[in-house]
Amino acid sequence: MRQSQTAIKVATRGPGLYPFTQEARRFVSLQELELGLLSCFVRHTSASLLIQENADPDVLADLEQFMRRLVSRDPALYRHTTEGPDDMPSHIRAALTASSLTIPIRGNQIALGSWQGLYLFEHRDAPHEREILLHLIGE
Repeated sequence: MRQSQTAIKVATRGPGLYPFTQEARRFVSLQELELGLLSCFVRHTSASLLIQENADPDVLADLEQFMRRLVSRDPALYRHTTEGPDDMPSHIRAALTASSLTIPIRGNQIALGSWQGLYLFEHRDAPHEREILLHLIGE
């Protein structure tokens, strides 16, 4: 059994979904494993990770719009407002989604479905550089 780990950076420009599938594919292909698991973990509390539709960008836009309707940005609703009016809503959005993903590896490739991609879901308004840890285990 072998293991490998790396970190990738994803630059964001505000709320939305940012793909990192190609970076994950590249990392996996360099390890030359036939069978394994790839774990992805975002090291932030106001962003999250998703496996989502990769063919129609309207899906990504609709997800962002849905989250805007679901989680109010009204600062009167929250006690935690020291980092700005988008901070607490961002923490709630992150709590409703996932901070980590696990994807099977088969034949030295990520075993995603035809229409699936890996995305960082940014919840803050300002641009950020987010870090995602990739950990691969297999043989």
